[in-house]
Amino acid sequence: MEFSIKKLAPETAKAGCIVVGVHQAGELTQAARAVDQASKGAVRAALRDLSGKTGSTLLLRGLPGVAAERVLLVGLGEHEEFAEGAFRDAVRAAAGALKELGAKDAALFLADLKVGSRPSAWNVRHAVLAMCEAFYRFDELKTQKKSPDPALASVILPFSPNSQLEQALTEAAATADGAALARKLGNLPANLCTPTYLAEEAKKIARQFKLGIDVLERRDMEKLGMGAMLSVTRASHQPPKFIVLRYSGTAKSTRPVVLVGKGITFDTGGISLKPAGEMDEMKFDMSGAAAVLGTVRALAAMKAPVNVIGVAPACENMPGGHASRPGDVVTTLSGQTVEILNTDAEGRLILCDALTYAERFKPEIVVDIATLTGACVIALGHVASGLFANDQKLADEIRDAADDAWDRVWQMPLWEDYQEQLRSNFADMANIGGRPAGSVTAACFLARFTRKQRWAHLDIAGTAWKSGREKGSTGRPVPLLVRFLLRHAGGK
Repeated sequence: MEFSIKKLAPETAKAGCIVVGVHQAGELTQAARAVDQASKGAVRAALRDLSGKTGSTLLLRGLPGVAAERVLLVGLGEHEEFAEGAFRDAVRAAAGALKELGAKDAALFLADLKVGSRPSAWNVRHAVLAMCEAFYRFDELKTQKKSPDPALASVILPFSPNSQLEQALTEAAATADGAALARKLGNLPANLCTPTYLAEEAKKIARQFKLGIDVLERRDMEKLGMGAMLSVTRASHQPPKFIVLRYSGTAKSTRPVVLVGKGITFDTGGISLKPAGEMDEMKFDMSGAAAVLGTVRALAAMKAPVNVIGVAPACENMPGGHASRPGDVVTTLSGQTVEILNTDAEGRLILCDALTYAERFKPEIVVDIATLTGACVIALGHVASGLFANDQKLADEIRDAADDAWDRVWQMPLWEDYQEQLRSNFADMANIGGRPAGSVTAACFLARFTRKQRWAHLDIAGTAWKSGREKGSTGRPVPLLVRFLLRHAGGK
């Protein structure tokens, strides 16, 4: 689907469908009023069939005096309550209706609605991302498709073109592609999306955008001394991969931001075996690595003025005769020792070696992204990702970017008081701290490997995928990471 910016009048726009908004109590937006006047009251006459609630839709065909073949009315809710969430819901509802039509092109007269204090560039980004999200589907493994591909090929956003809006459009299209890649990788089953597959996808990105790439093999990890990561992959027949993808969009002297993504392509829990129910969803445990690859791809596609290094440690966590056992002690790349009390707390074991490895790049900032703890789901549900940071200015930057991207986070404590829960009688630390504050103690574990860095940790266990009828990857937090990196580069 292609998006463009063009100034249009709704009544004269020649398109397969134009989309206009209607608030509750029959209050028409400016575009809807123009269509109503041109059609001599046809829109108001149809309002008895539209509630005006956010996301409600009504399709009108062949209105007199209107150039478009179809007019789609979309409910916006109460005018006084119209804000970011309602805007995104309205665009998604419009996209859902457009998917069912035969229209090849559409003009979205929702994009120019005023959304609080947000600038027009915000509208452009979120209109594109919401449309792309609604049109995404994963059916490449089905032999019989449920429905043909949607006919809609182009969407016009009715603004007067300017450089800021064009830049926002470029950013949104690249971000949508990056998020789609992350969703695809997450949705693929673990028998296809192996550590080797992730490495090959990273190589494809590197070839397409002429990026630097290194893929460390097991022997390389052994030589380096990545004892924590190797302990996780010991029982798997799939070889581990340690992926390093480098994008340089500005001066070499600019220190990079390193993104570290957890890449457990399937997590059985190891010897500390998970319950069978919903274990299929553990294919999503590589969502952090998928987000890193999607973010680097998005930045490269838009030629962003940033230097970013994506690090993705990838392996499986399987039971077996070679598997790590509760009570084993391993030596990490940092030299610190860890007593493994629970083999299902494996994400932090691969991340701690990756975070130590990241030091060699002399990064300005390190951000890790991981589906790390079920405790974060209990704390925050499926709305916000958990944010932890050892630098408050960095935390504030990420939180502001998350609000801008509407890919929201909630900051959690990272106090030294919690470190006592990781005490071990036999090693420098244990890999779990018990049930209380599980997401916090997991972050505190990682903090022991980032004391030399400005570091933030995103726990995306509750936001990386959906369960139930809508089961599938969300592609989060690619929009947040892209926004953070662009805002950070612009603010320096």
